[in-house]
Amino acid sequence: MSPGSFDPVTNGHLDIIDRSSRLYDEVIVAVLINTSKQGLFTVEERLDMLREVTRIYPNVRVESFHGLLVDFCRAQGAAVVVKGLRAVSDFDYELQMAQMNTGLAGVETLFMPTNPLYSFLSSSLIKDVAKWGGDVSPHVPEGVARRLAERLAPGTPNG
Repeated sequence: MSPGSFDPVTNGHLDIIDRSSRLYDEVIVAVLINTSKQGLFTVEERLDMLREVTRIYPNVRVESFHGLLVDFCRAQGAAVVVKGLRAVSDFDYELQMAQMNTGLAGVETLFMPTNPLYSFLSSSLIKDVAKWGGDVSPHVPEGVARRLAERLAPGTPNG
């Protein structure tokens, strides 16, 4: 299980998915539906982008969920959550979440250090750079870069 908002998916996310797919028989990429937060892309668009870029992995499937991650894990029969860590600041928050998830449902968390090539990447940073016309193509899959350019083009609601 690899959870997140993936708004949008980055090459850093794909690195964690790729590496997880070599460790587990099945990997579920779980897209959080957060009704209190407006994303740049809809949940359906994020699911489409993730399915497009993960189709090369026969053991990866993409699903959405709302509510508690541990409830979704239970419903899917997933015993492990894989979380990528970019920096020590990620660890502080993720450790608390991991301990809560273990206490609530016995779900374990595997912390996977991000490849240094992607350690600075975040979906928020990608959106900010793209919004101001910066080239994010080295940091996201080609289809995602195209969708970002379309979504943030001048004259569009987000552009």
